[in-house]
Amino acid sequence: MRIVRSVVFITALLISCNTVWAANNSIQIKGSDTMVNLGQAWAEAYMQNHKDALIAVTGGGSGTGIAALMSGTCDIAESSRSIKAEEIAQAKTKGIVPVEYKVGLDGLAVVVNPSNSVEKLTIDQLADIFTGKIKNWKEVGGKDGPIVLLSREVNSGTHVYFKEHVLRKGDAKSTIEFDSGALLMSSSQAIADEVAQNSSAIGYYGMGYISKAQKAIAVAKDAASQYYLPTLANVVSNKYYISRPLLFYTNGQPQGLVKDFVDFVFSAPGQEIVKDTDFVPVK
Repeated sequence: MRIVRSVVFITALLISCNTVWAANNSIQIKGSDTMVNLGQAWAEAYMQNHKDALIAVTGGGSGTGIAALMSGTCDIAESSRSIKAEEIAQAKTKGIVPVEYKVGLDGLAVVVNPSNSVEKLTIDQLADIFTGKIKNWKEVGGKDGPIVLLSREVNSGTHVYFKEHVLRKGDAKSTIEFDSGALLMSSSQAIADEVAQNSSAIGYYGMGYISKAQKAIAVAKDAASQYYLPTLANVVSNKYYISRPLLFYTNGQPQGLVKDFVDFVFSAPGQEIVKDTDFVPVK
């Protein structure tokens, strides 16, 4: 079950990244909705031991966070996907040098309503479902009824990762897209809420969002392979197929308060928070 923690939010006019915020003993973190609760948990824990520090954490998607880093309106971009080559090139034209940190791991859960009788699916079946080739639950062993597709918006790193690794199966030349009838949801929580009340729905999000109101599907690479659920042990052992790194990006090597916060994230207490929020520690 994901843990939501309170955090201090700051409204301020930002002039440059890693300068104004750091000078004011403040850090602005923006990006991945998958990571926003994790970021807030880190921020709260850090501020408990650093009473003069103020850390703002907001979501909006991985692309939004990376764009904020490039525009100088954040100190740390949270991302559930790797920065793209064109984003790096664009950043350099603005004098921004993105530096990457792998701060955790995540299994991307495929979820349905608990009343759905379907328990497991292969990557091929998932690809066919989310591209619209399979439209009825009875085609994959469920009850006769239409499948309601839920996806994150295109700016989401979760959307990009699922498309590249499930729909396109890692083929960089593929142009396969989600079915045009898929409902694009604004956040992982929006998908979780819809699945909880819609027995026909299927969606995906970081495993930290799984609760008793949704049922995670066991996934196999192919029909001849074993099925695995998105659990900490299965992600650590690389048995669960749909897993990914959780990333920080900073402008150059972090300094001052930003560096101290990043160091905290990699510390034993910081990595324990990763586990507490149902993600997988890197240390």
